[in-house]
Amino acid sequence: MPETVEMIHEDALPGHESQLEPKPEWRPRYPGSGRLAGKVAIVTGGDSGIGRAVCALFAREGADVAIVYLLEDDDAEETRRIVEAEGRRALLCKADVGSRKMCDRVVADTIDAFGRIDIVVNNASEQHPDENIEDITEEQLRRTFQTNIFAMFFLTQAARPHLRPGASIINTTSVVMYKGSGELLDYSSTKGAITAFTRSLSENLIKDGIRVNAVAPGPIWTPLNPFGGAPPEKVAHFGESTPMGRAGQPNEVAPSFLFLACDDASYMSGQVLHPNGGVVVGS
Repeated sequence: MPETVEMIHEDALPGHESQLEPKPEWRPRYPGSGRLAGKVAIVTGGDSGIGRAVCALFAREGADVAIVYLLEDDDAEETRRIVEAEGRRALLCKADVGSRKMCDRVVADTIDAFGRIDIVVNNASEQHPDENIEDITEEQLRRTFQTNIFAMFFLTQAARPHLRPGASIINTTSVVMYKGSGELLDYSSTKGAITAFTRSLSENLIKDGIRVNAVAPGPIWTPLNPFGGAPPEKVAHFGESTPMGRAGQPNEVAPSFLFLACDDASYMSGQVLHPNGGVVVGS
């Protein structure tokens, strides 16, 4: 079997944020306070959605950002513009993070450009809704796990020699890890694996002064769902089942990543934050 299963094209994944209406809200909601001054962050899936909002907020707080993305050059260029408009440096890394070799290259390019890595945000993800478990092909199953969990191992392995005490790793899991999803069996399974990976990696790295945490968003308005195979009638009511009665916006999730990345969370590791519209779940 090849190292990386070929990208599945049964839908429009990952999807262009530039084509999404209404546009997700990525703009930081408050002035920066230098909480990431002098830091360097790698953000996978940084071209759009939650990743773009994280890149924007990290840049506002003083970080240079390596923006890792798969296909959407226009979205990635816009995220670069956003980071540079905050006065920070941006590096575009076009890569399939399901490939170990590409993750190695992302890290090498980041070190060449910025000389250090302080924050790793493992955020890239894909999903393919299926009503019946029999409809999940072997190729889809392998691809979903490759993007959503294998990539976190590959990028963390590549970045680990460059991470020093005080570094932070933040993984994106999901509310479906806690409450399940009947139409996202493979996706939900990867999110469960991510939470276990987060807690176990925290135990592994905490002695070296490296913190590992996760964020478990609820339904957030990003390209993932409208371009990920969800029918239009379902997209029209996306997020209405939450106690708040609406989908969240990427800039409502990004502050969770900032908190975990900066010294405000210096006594937190192995934890998961839940910006999910009021859904009560076990931690």
